This record gives sequence, C-alpha cells and structure tokens, in this order.
Amino acid sequence: MTDLGNISIASKDTATFGAGCFWCTEAVFLQLKGVISVTPGYSGGSKVNPTYSEVCSGTTGHAEVARIVYDTTQITFADLLEVFWEMHDPTTLNRQGADVGTQYRSAIFYHNEQQRRIADFQKNKLNESGRYDNPVVTEISPATTFYPAEDYHENYYNNNKSAPYCRIVISPKIEKIRKEFGTKTK
Repeated sequence: MTDLGNISIASKDTATFGAGCFWCTEAVFLQLKGVISVTPGYSGGSKVNPTYSEVCSGTTGHAEVARIVYDTTQITFADLLEVFWEMHDPTTLNRQGADVGTQYRSAIFYHNEQQRRIADFQKNKLNESGRYDNPVVTEISPATTFYPAEDYHENYYNNNKSAPYCRIVISPKIEKIRKEFGTKTK
C-alpha cells in the first residue's frame, strides 16, 4: 500500500456529482471533513475535451459536476450523498434556481456498484418519504470520462467571495450545510 501524504490509497475513493452550477457544488463539498479535493468539471456528454462555453450551450450533453476525492476513514459515500440531496433541489429536471439546461441536471455518476446501490437506495427512500411534492429526478449513471474545467473555475468561491453570485447563491448553501451537518464540516 502506497501512502499519499497521510492518506493511503486504500482509504481514498472518488464521487462525482452534478447539482447545478459546479461552483456551488465544489464550495459545499470543500466544507466537509474527510474531503481531500474537489475538482469542477464536466461528465456525461459526448464531446471530447469540452469547453465551458460549449457545455453552457447545452449541446455537448455534459453536466457541470464536481469530482470529489475523499478519505473513506473519515466520511462515507452515503454521508456525501446526504449532503448532495440537501444542497440542491433533486426534483427539478435540468434546472437549479436560475440555471436552466441539461448541463445543470441533478446527477450521480457512480464509480462502482456499491455507490450505485447506495444512490438508488437513498433516492428511493427520498421518494417514499414524501419529503418533496414532486419525485426526485436525479440521474444515476455510471461515471464516464471526467474533463476538468478550465483553471479559473477551480476554487471559484474562495477566490471570489465578494462576487454577487457567491454572496447571494453560494454562501447561503454553505451556511445551510454547516447548520445541517455541523459535526461533519471542517
């Protein structure tokens, strides 16, 4: 077993989520204990090496996603999913707030069969719970090629906290997650 810093390869895993704008998704998951890195990017489409403007056009089939590398000894995939469900509206098809289009769809791109089973189980439980007036429409699909977004998207919230989008949209999401999952946040 090879060590990467203090984390062994055996205790690392990857999750890929689409929950609307990847700036929000990245910022929220960076708040969690056990999250090693979050990379904004694109998955689920057909174009090789898409650009941000191509993905935003809605013609590539990609979703804006965050690829999350996490330490399984500190946080589980199920824990990450609980935050995923809470941070966005999984009942709106191809829309999160003012962001509209397939690139903003709610999606879980699973990396193994265990992740698929956990995602299906939690989605079914949410639908059975009556928590939402409408059914959860989150796509659950196998992980496909992940394309990292352009450099200026990485760590967007931390680099632009005073920008209106960050103050109005991202900051409230972070506050909500800190309140709901306080013991799991950094």
